[in-house]
Amino acid sequence: MPNLRVPIGILISSDGPYSAVARSMLCGALQAIDEINASGASVAFEPVVGNPAGQLSRYVALGEEMLAAGIKHVVGCYTSSSRKEIIPLFEKADALLWYPSHYEGFESSPNVVYTGPVANQHLLPLVDYLTHRVGKTAVCVGSNYIWAWENNRVLREAMGAGGGAVLAERYFPLGSTDFGQVIEAILEAAPAFVFNTLIGISSYHFLRDFRAACEARGIDQPMMIPVASCTLSEPELQAIGPEAMDGHITSSVYFASIDTIENAHFTASYQARNPDGPAVSADAEASYIAVHLLGLAIAEAGTVQIDAVKRAVARQVIRAPQGEVRVDADTMHAALTPRIGRSRRDGQFEILMQAPAPVAADPYLIRTASRLGSVVRPNLRVAS
Repeated sequence: MPNLRVPIGILISSDGPYSAVARSMLCGALQAIDEINASGASVAFEPVVGNPAGQLSRYVALGEEMLAAGIKHVVGCYTSSSRKEIIPLFEKADALLWYPSHYEGFESSPNVVYTGPVANQHLLPLVDYLTHRVGKTAVCVGSNYIWAWENNRVLREAMGAGGGAVLAERYFPLGSTDFGQVIEAILEAAPAFVFNTLIGISSYHFLRDFRAACEARGIDQPMMIPVASCTLSEPELQAIGPEAMDGHITSSVYFASIDTIENAHFTASYQARNPDGPAVSADAEASYIAVHLLGLAIAEAGTVQIDAVKRAVARQVIRAPQGEVRVDADTMHAALTPRIGRSRRDGQFEILMQAPAPVAADPYLIRTASRLGSVVRPNLRVAS
């Protein structure tokens, strides 16, 4: 019998504009909870699930309910806006948010553990790949909030350091689906690639409409004007549909097509648990990692108190589906393995390049900002 039965909050929007990915995050977190509970470990989790449905006010209300109930650890949030909305709650309650999604960086809260990648683990490898293999001009299209603003800023600086240029940036409210004018502007500008920081249904509509507009003009869009991002994942390919799901370039630390024993186990278990979807994603894996790290840290610390858990989690090393993962004691960000993939018509990604080892997170680009011209090249290798 476990010595500690621990309530764990799961704050993930299984409805709303980005639910395709968020539901996969929920599945990844619950899979890890079940594995820990079935393992006979000294810790067992009792999940308390909240569904904010993509509404910032609901994140706050549900977060307050969980913290008021005495829950010290919550896995959740997909967007940066939702994360930033609730961090003050966790700081006030002396609780810990386990944030399992890629994000723009430039943050390090004592009440957050970050298991998704930051710019030096996703955006800078993507810039290097694109500028050396695709071209040096871009148009940026994004959702109008901090994820897009910050990623586009770093993209501009990195491309400028390498002799490239961002020709234009356009932002749209979350949930927007009308992209006719910006598509015409992109075709007129003729960039080497489009950098897409739209999220959820906005991204799916844009990709379908852009592909259709290019086809109407006889343009082979994936070859002539590829769309690149740091977010596109397997469940979203299904949401886009077969007419436009292929040929997109994505930088991520995880793809379902990774060939490791750990990933084979993870994906087989995930598919058995979720035969009707959603497909597994990088954010599902990050949620899975967050729960397992939390379980190991509480087991070692013997308590749920966050200072002890933070010290313990920095001593853990796990063989995750993507490879080795560890958390830095100073920044509470995970070391992860960057990869570049290209989407296929079968709903998977062909892995084009990957780093030979995990890369430490540099959330403020302290080690890279002054040397972008050289550090943008992150030692990726062509995947075999």
